[in-house]
Amino acid sequence: MKLAQSFATELEYEAAITVKFLERIPMDRFDWTPHEKSMSLGRLANHIGELPGWIPVTLNSDELDFDQFNYTRWDYRDNASLIEAFKASIQNATQLLLETSNEAFMDLWTLRRGEHITFTLPKAAVIRNNCLNHLYHHRAQLSVYLRLLDIPVPGAYGPSADEKRAG
Repeated sequence: MKLAQSFATELEYEAAITVKFLERIPMDRFDWTPHEKSMSLGRLANHIGELPGWIPVTLNSDELDFDQFNYTRWDYRDNASLIEAFKASIQNATQLLLETSNEAFMDLWTLRRGEHITFTLPKAAVIRNNCLNHLYHHRAQLSVYLRLLDIPVPGAYGPSADEKRAG
């Protein structure tokens, strides 16, 4: 199996789970934060939504220099718009993944801020660690936010405690 197919299948599977979480976000609590050092609920939701967009950034370049990168953070304030943009980003990332050869996944990619290099890794490793795992990390963080707000947490890899039947 090509790496592309493996990544694309995983991304689509995980996207369906992520949508269940994004649907539960109470946007009237957009500015809520569990701690002064934590992201707000709305910022976290938007960050989760925008993460699949880093896959094309990785595949279409050899590096990202934060000193040169002009990026506008997502700032959706309603679930429907956020989910629509997330799904479009997933579709774009999936298509690009499927067009990528195994050899291209081995090309090196660098993350830097000016002269300071954070890392240089094969693109496959960047997609795994900095795109996919990063998404799952923040989705888990969102599950804690939902729990703290007493919002039923959806199941990810089976039913959640909120979805299990009593008895």
